[in-house]
Amino acid sequence: MKRIVSVSLGSSSRNHRAEAELLGEKFVVERIGTDGDLEKVIELIKEMDGKVDAFGMGGIDLYVYADDKRYEIKDAVKIKEAAKTTPIVDGSGLKNTLERKVIKHINDSVINLKGKKVLMVSAADRFGMAQTLNEVGAELIIGDLMFTLDIPIPLKSFKTFYAAAKILMPIVVRMPFEMLYPTGKKQDERTPKHEKYFNEAEIIAGDYLFIKKYMPERLDGKIIITNTVTSRDIDELKSMGVRMLITTTPEFEGRSFGTNVMEALLVSIINKKVEDIIPQDYENMLDKLEFKPRILYLDEKELVANE
Repeated sequence: MKRIVSVSLGSSSRNHRAEAELLGEKFVVERIGTDGDLEKVIELIKEMDGKVDAFGMGGIDLYVYADDKRYEIKDAVKIKEAAKTTPIVDGSGLKNTLERKVIKHINDSVINLKGKKVLMVSAADRFGMAQTLNEVGAELIIGDLMFTLDIPIPLKSFKTFYAAAKILMPIVVRMPFEMLYPTGKKQDERTPKHEKYFNEAEIIAGDYLFIKKYMPERLDGKIIITNTVTSRDIDELKSMGVRMLITTTPEFEGRSFGTNVMEALLVSIINKKVEDIIPQDYENMLDKLEFKPRILYLDEKELVANE
């Protein structure tokens, strides 16, 4: 049985363990949060290095993207270098493959996204998702400046996003990661911000912890397209009036794991060095596994209409 472990900067309250069988092989999939303790993440990875089949790097990105450029986050490099034997990935390989496929699937089979107003909380974090939403004709509000840097300026085109990224990214990736993204116990805190853009959007897309931290008290009739959610998150979104929840990764024992976990799982199956894996390898594996997004109708009327 293969063991896949995500060691995360995130809250330990979101820890989870599940078993799965894929392509005839059994896996234990586990998430271990360290409540924002970077040194603890490094320590755990060093302890388990060579004893597990693949690591996911949780609660932090190794890479963020804009246009054709990839930027490496300084704090994440320390985590990557702690794994000397076991492969370690941050989920970016799936964000640029699986999440593109998910948006196309939603557009073709669930809801026509053309002209829909979409608040993309961070395009640099989920560039594949953002770019594909743009390609299918969604009307994007890109929130990287608002939610990552606390600069109250929405970006309404990829042209302006690329221009801002070219100037800011080389600086941003050298900042302490906790200044850019909720880590540890901050993941359980809510500080609503820029509610106007949540209210105007028909769809809210991107990393769930960004959405959760800044969302207003009500999200009536909204569609959420995101990644990792717990059963508690689902209950909260339902109580806030969310119409539909779509998660890009499949469900294991009532929980969708993050893209870093799922990429680590795929790496263990592909059985190549991480640096030798190309997007087509992920595409081929996703086709074999027939991964489909999880679609939950949280509004009772919507649920009855789709039964």
